[in-house]
Order: sequence, then C-alpha cells, then structure tokens
Amino acid sequence: MSVRRFMIHSRSICAGSASFDGGIYNHMIRVLRLGIGDVVQLADEKGVVYSGTIKEVAHDRVEVMITAIVAAAGTDAPQITICQALPKGDKIDLILQKGTELGAHDFRLFGGRRSVARIRDDQQAGKLERWHRIAAEAARQCGRSDVPEVTWSPGAVEVARDTGHELRLLLWEGEKDRSLRETLSACGKPSSVIVAIGPEGGFDPLEVEHFSQHGFQAVSLGARILRTETASIAILAVMQYTWGDM
Repeated sequence: MSVRRFMIHSRSICAGSASFDGGIYNHMIRVLRLGIGDVVQLADEKGVVYSGTIKEVAHDRVEVMITAIVAAAGTDAPQITICQALPKGDKIDLILQKGTELGAHDFRLFGGRRSVARIRDDQQAGKLERWHRIAAEAARQCGRSDVPEVTWSPGAVEVARDTGHELRLLLWEGEKDRSLRETLSACGKPSSVIVAIGPEGGFDPLEVEHFSQHGFQAVSLGARILRTETASIAILAVMQYTWGDM
C-alpha cells in the first residue's frame, strides 16, 4: 500500500513530532483507519515533505513522530500568481482546484467592478477559510507538496499595488495589438509572473487603466472569448508548458 500524504501547516511540527486534531485526525484515523506504527508523509505550506510514524492515537488527537525530510521545496520554474476577479456561483471552486493542480503559486482574489458576486466584510474570514480548504484538498489529491496561499482584496486598486512580480499580465479582450504568444516569446524566463483575469463581464476600463499604471501589460488570447474560469486554467497550462514541468 502506498504511503498516505497529509497537508499540514509547519507550525504543527514541534520538537521532532507533529500533533493533529480536527479534519486531519478524522481522515487519518477514522476514515483511513491508520494506527500506531503506520508510516505517513506530511507536506507543509512551504513545500517541505516529511516522513513520519504514528506514535500515539488519543480520543481526538494523533501524534506523528518525524523520522526524515524526504523532499524540500525548490524549483527553477517561475512562481505564477493568479489574480482573479471573483466570479459568480461556484466557479471560484473550479479555479482554485484546477489552478492548484496546474501549479499556481498563489491566488489573489478580488472584487471586480463587474463582478456579480459580492462578499461582505463579515463574510471574508469564512470565505478565506473555505477557499484554503479547497486548495489544500486539491494539493493533497494531486500529490503536490505545498498549498497555494489564497488572499482577498476588495478591488483592483488594492490587489494590483506593489506586487513585486517580474512579469505582470492582464488578460483583456480589448487588447488588439499584443498577443500572449508574442509577449511570452519576448520576455525570456521570468522569476515570477502575475496574471490578472476579469469576471464574467470582463474588466471595467478604469480597472484596465489602474492595472496598466502598476506595470501590467494587457495581452490578448486571440479571437476566442474564454469564460473566466477557462482563462485561468488555460493561462496556467500555457505557462507551465513554456517554463514549468509540463
């Protein structure tokens, strides 16, 4: 039987062991029925993977003794950030799931001027917790050793500011002269990339102007108008093929 891997936070590890309750405990002990002596792998948010052995099982908590570091974070592929305007319905779930599978480094979600979905201030903490769980579960299922960070900003003004990314792209159907293919061919291999994607109604002209003022280059995906959830998947696949491990 293959060794089971569990996504954890690095703060769970202390003095050579890791202790868990809640969801990890339930999945490890009650669902998979693992027990004392079973070998598991633990992958933290930094991409470090640990090998360990279940040392103790209590009523609502399990302790794992760390025996080795089996993989450390490190890749020469660019870190790709998806800067996504909030779409309606459960489309964001698909974006987080498939984006995680395709290697997105992190997700910066924001309220677009044309976004139908809205998030109140009192909903933000709950939404972020849920989005992180979706990314963590997707990372676990695809065997990824780290979990993308998910953040929220109220609008384009906040999310575009001081990104620090070497390459900054804005997918915009209004761009007629600069194609994605030409841009990627001309830029070499950047250390980090951020791609801004609008909601169902696209970007408002004021948002395009604001992103442009912060170093984002508007690019076209060609004649096709892609759905917002398709655009994020497509751009990640293209970039992973161009610079990553696909």
